[in-house]
Amino acid sequence: MPKIYALHENPEWFPPFAEALEAVGLDYEEWMLTTGSIDLDAEPPEGIFWSRFSASSHTRGNVLAKDYARTLFDWLQAHGRRVVNGRDVLELEVSKVRQLTFLKAFGIDVPRTVAVTGDDELLSAAGKLPTPFITKHNQGGKGLGVRKFESVAELSDALPGLERPVDGVMLLQEYVEPLKPFITRVETVGYEYVYAITADTGRGGFQLCPADACEIGPDGQPIEDDSLFALREGFDHPIIEKYLAFARKYRLEIAGFEFIESADGRIVTYDVNTNTNYNADVEADAPASGPASIARYLKSLL
Repeated sequence: MPKIYALHENPEWFPPFAEALEAVGLDYEEWMLTTGSIDLDAEPPEGIFWSRFSASSHTRGNVLAKDYARTLFDWLQAHGRRVVNGRDVLELEVSKVRQLTFLKAFGIDVPRTVAVTGDDELLSAAGKLPTPFITKHNQGGKGLGVRKFESVAELSDALPGLERPVDGVMLLQEYVEPLKPFITRVETVGYEYVYAITADTGRGGFQLCPADACEIGPDGQPIEDDSLFALREGFDHPIIEKYLAFARKYRLEIAGFEFIESADGRIVTYDVNTNTNYNADVEADAPASGPASIARYLKSLL
């Protein structure tokens, strides 16, 4: 049987997936997206290549991972290799502008957003938004650069110490007031719904990565009491079908969609994750396992 190649750059996130792959008898190899060389005259190995590239890779010192992944995926796909969440999906993962524009074009409600390159127009662009508003990095993950501001003057005061995005593109975005203090994340595998979770924004703020390795509060310290995440039992909403249709259109074979139910009655989708992680506490209660669903899907492709 051909091998599964897991393409990623963060070993801390991989153990649950390794266990799931082993449980269904798959032969797999981790291919690190950090540094490496590719002989463009050589044939890639046979197998299924599963991308778990993360937009937050640069925060772990892997600043070259994005361009290495682009090079690798181009080579693999040029040789007809099957890449799960391939080159086009990589570009969606690393650009919230791309996510938001594609979602909006698909008829899915997203936050009002202005994308600003460089600092020169940041303050004038902020004036186009109602207050409060938030800043956010275009290439994000883990709540990178997300801060809430009550006014343009407050942003001006904070500007000297504001963390700049790795790609130079800062998003200014309407602050969506939630009806209740949580967001919902819908997990999908193989264009099928797995389950939905809630994340406690009251305790977690904007940093809502569900992996055990990065469950932290708004103060940047680990959460040591109850988990921020819980299974949203019995969740059944038309937004699920919209997400699945969006995933099929853009070949998001494994994804997590995050939305806020706003105080004014909107369902506002603000993020698409294509290297989705799963929380152990949620997995213990869920009707299906995320990693096991991925393992079964990869096995079906063989």
